[in-house]
Amino acid sequence: MFRHKHPDIANFRADYAQLADFCEVLRKDMKPFYLLAFLLTANHKNAEQCFASTVEKGCKENRVFKPWVRSWIRRCLIEEAIHTVFSCSGRTGEQQREVRGDPRVSNVVNAVTALPALERFVFVMSVLEGYSSRECSLLLKCAMNTVIELRVRALCRLAASEPFSTGSPAGPVGRRESA
Repeated sequence: MFRHKHPDIANFRADYAQLADFCEVLRKDMKPFYLLAFLLTANHKNAEQCFASTVEKGCKENRVFKPWVRSWIRRCLIEEAIHTVFSCSGRTGEQQREVRGDPRVSNVVNAVTALPALERFVFVMSVLEGYSSRECSLLLKCAMNTVIELRVRALCRLAASEPFSTGSPAGPVGRRESA
């Protein structure tokens, strides 16, 4: 019955991405992908390693639909960063962070990279990348309540940090003019 209404469905063939598709997306979005890796790892060396590993995986991958290449790369970068920062060697990621106030990056990026590793991952994944609390908890292997608490804690720390605070209790947003 379904084929009768949609005769072309029987001839459907998945349009998988080729190496050229991965290269094109990486070429166009190299800076945002690297920034994502840096925000997660808080370390240029580790960000480069995550980026290079993702490029290598993209070169080998042959089962990603063309429209999903960008999302696949982003997800792979996040998984590589999780593995790099929270590897089974016992590192927590805090020792890997570069010196605070790196002159090569903006104050906002420095504020995000100054967050503790797990808070930073939750903030970047949930707030900047739009992952749900459930997706974050699965990727980071922690409880959903923990993810929610870490997101709130990260938002509070960032709101209190220099690039975001204005010195007033209301902060940069929410200040009202008195009538």
